[in-house]
Amino acid sequence: MTDQLKDAALHYHRVPEPGKIRIQATKPLSNQRDLALAYSPGVAEPCKEIAADPMTAALYTSRSNLVGVVSNGTAVLGLGNIGALASKPVMEGKAILFKNFAGVDAFDIEVDETDVDAFVEAVARLEPTFGGINLEDIKAPECFEIEARLRERMNIPVFHDDQHGTAIVCAAAVRNGLAVVEKDISKVRLVVSGAGAAALACANQLLGIGVSLENVLMLDSKGVLNSTREGLSDAKQKFARDTDARTLADAMQGCDVFLGVSQPNLVDAEMLKSMAERPLILAMSNPDPEVHPDLVHEHRPDAVMATGRSDFPNQVNNVLCFPFLFRGALDVGATEINDEMKIACVDALADLARSESNEKVASYYKDEVMKFGPTYILPKPFDPRLITIVAPAVAQAAIDTGVATRPYNDIEEYRRSLEPLVYRSGNVMRPIFDKAQATTHKVVYTDGENERVLRAIQDVVDQHYARPVLLGDAQQIADTIAKLHLRLREGDHYEVVAAEADSTLPRIEQACSMVQSGQAHAVICGPGARLSKQVAALETCSEHASELDHLAVMQLLLMDTASVFIADTSIHENPTAEQLAQIALLAAKEVKRFGMQPRVALLSHSSYGSHVTESSAKMAKAKQLINALDPDLEVDGEMRGGLALSADMRDKNSRSSLTGDANLLIMPNLDSADISFSLLKALGSGISVGPILLGTKMPVHAITRHSTPRGIVNLTSLVSASVE
Repeated sequence: MTDQLKDAALHYHRVPEPGKIRIQATKPLSNQRDLALAYSPGVAEPCKEIAADPMTAALYTSRSNLVGVVSNGTAVLGLGNIGALASKPVMEGKAILFKNFAGVDAFDIEVDETDVDAFVEAVARLEPTFGGINLEDIKAPECFEIEARLRERMNIPVFHDDQHGTAIVCAAAVRNGLAVVEKDISKVRLVVSGAGAAALACANQLLGIGVSLENVLMLDSKGVLNSTREGLSDAKQKFARDTDARTLADAMQGCDVFLGVSQPNLVDAEMLKSMAERPLILAMSNPDPEVHPDLVHEHRPDAVMATGRSDFPNQVNNVLCFPFLFRGALDVGATEINDEMKIACVDALADLARSESNEKVASYYKDEVMKFGPTYILPKPFDPRLITIVAPAVAQAAIDTGVATRPYNDIEEYRRSLEPLVYRSGNVMRPIFDKAQATTHKVVYTDGENERVLRAIQDVVDQHYARPVLLGDAQQIADTIAKLHLRLREGDHYEVVAAEADSTLPRIEQACSMVQSGQAHAVICGPGARLSKQVAALETCSEHASELDHLAVMQLLLMDTASVFIADTSIHENPTAEQLAQIALLAAKEVKRFGMQPRVALLSHSSYGSHVTESSAKMAKAKQLINALDPDLEVDGEMRGGLALSADMRDKNSRSSLTGDANLLIMPNLDSADISFSLLKALGSGISVGPILLGTKMPVHAITRHSTPRGIVNLTSLVSASVE
């Protein structure tokens, strides 16, 4: 890691406030009555209910959605035994993954204790606080005993993710990989490089789905676990075989499956050649695998391969598992995570990869084959179906095996209840980022010398979202890069095209002409001019994609509870019904780019003619026009904002046709759009993505004087992903 990246990581964890998580209240506390309900005397009532029936804790507290991420810091990532306190950033990071992927709240608990008895005692006494325990970064062999003893003592799920999360995803990959190479899982010969917690868990999970123990050879740092080895732990002794093989090269002779959970670059070309026909190779050492995919492709093109990296096909990533596994377990009040629940998770992941390619997922990866086969044996991490397929499968397994204390009556109703979690703030941009990373599009920045633009470009380059082309003065750009201590190098990371003018507006025309002539793919304008002037310049040099007389602007607002698009927030002061219909159709098309099904609400001060004014009549007419232009688009209105965003209010109003909360809000005029956006952003602590320009055929977005480097990165990924 470079010094600049180290500084960026420290800055990320330090600013705007230390750490990555905080507690946020879910109930109001704004007056004396709220205080009386939240604390004394009102709080006594749920206390008495729980004392009489402990199961009611799920009704009156957050326990049923709360996981403890617990570590003593003895085996942290690639850092080893750094201690409990130093492990805290990692545990906070795990808490973020729980929240962003599955809506699960998590507290990080760092226990400064390496004695197994004392550690177990400390964690076991936390049971009244949590609905589940995720053990993390605890070294072997202590982790095995700790998990076993806690599972025995505690009446809630206890799950060591380093072992079982990796093992579940690994098993799904093996199941599907063997289907691709057409081999019987009960007959394959398996070599496991590594004998730590993750390797042992993976091997045991593979036994659980049909691999024969007699066909497994496992190696630790001293070589093959064989029957002559002394001093092996019980966990390793299980895999000790009566064999003449002693080295990895010996073990690889004729093996069908290689599973690496050990060290980089252990497998050479000769070992690859010695494997059986159509081998399956899972090289999961990170960041460098046990064998590089290029070497496998060169010497064993008949192989199916997976790694732990996101820049190669078939990433074995435990984020495919643990958030959704806990989601299902918590929702039915499971008392443990048993083998049947793990296998249900394996099956769900494997089946999802085999299922028909999701249109939304496939659209993000136009240049990849999104069909079950050698390069697609596992789902993509952003697949919106993960939570609605994996969590119900796990929950159903808990019910079927009798460990669910709150079984549901209708699995489809439960599945539908999970859908809103898909598009919370942590997930909305992920498909855009992934699609941008899969491209090599050139994006022209009109203000190449701007400091915020250059800071953003550093991240764009690091994340491979685009190939930046900077309009400006090469020397000034280089000087600014040096002043900011960035790692950007002309030629390697970005191109410079001499600007034909010093100001933004003439440069917009130059950038557009570069796209029109095929020299680039997309444009990022600004921030050296007001948005309205940038839009006017774009309108003179690029074609419209609709009947709108002016381009429109949409903002995406990412909040903890929801993500909403709002239009038009900048251009049309008082649009007509016809213009509103066009804006809605253009905005809905953009919403689909995020993998979301548009649910359009045409907002007004009244609902369904309750108070007819010029404004409300305009919105009602816009709905009729939209229905005529696109009968399949889900749109409702005119309606008040509360009705659009509240399922409870809609349930009381039988006239509403929305099947879920609206995610695209179309406002009657500029004032209402800008005010609504600004208030929601401030009150909801929202993150905005925009301005998103609507109505131009050319992939182009404009940044403003208020855009942050992160905002510029978001717009870059969006414009890169939008190139047809």
